[in-house]
Amino acid sequence: MSQQLRETFPYDSAPRYLIFDRGSNFNEEVVDTIKTFGIEPKRTSYRSPWQNGVAERFVGNCRRDLFDHVIVLNERHLKRLMNEYVRYYHEDRTHLGLNKQTPEGRVAAKQANASSKVVSMPRLGGLHHRYDLAA
Repeated sequence: MSQQLRETFPYDSAPRYLIFDRGSNFNEEVVDTIKTFGIEPKRTSYRSPWQNGVAERFVGNCRRDLFDHVIVLNERHLKRLMNEYVRYYHEDRTHLGLNKQTPEGRVAAKQANASSKVVSMPRLGGLHHRYDLAA
C-alpha cells in the first residue's frame, strides 16, 4: 500500500487530506507514508460504515459524469480533468441534498421575461453546460 501511495503522489501535487477507512491494509506504515507527503490522514469513525458512502458517491458521480465519456490520455490529462470536475462539482452541479443548490452557493438567476436571452457555458469540455441569463 505504501508503494502505491508513492506512485500516486510522485510530485508536489499531493492533496491536503486523505480519508480512508479502518481496514487492516491501512496500517501504521501506510499512515507514516501518508504523513511524509505532508498529507493529513483522516480515518473514518469507528463503526460508521456510512461514511464510506460519501466517498463512494463522489467516485460514482465522477465516473458517470466524466470518465464514462472520456478517454484519459496520460497522468497530466487525468489531473486536468479532475481539477475541472471538482470545480464543476462545487460551482455548477446542483445537488438534491442541498435543495438543488451548489456547494459553493451559486445565486439563482432573477426572474426572466420573454425577451431574456440564455447563455450556455460549456463545462468539462462540453459534456455538461451551465446556463445563465445574458447580462
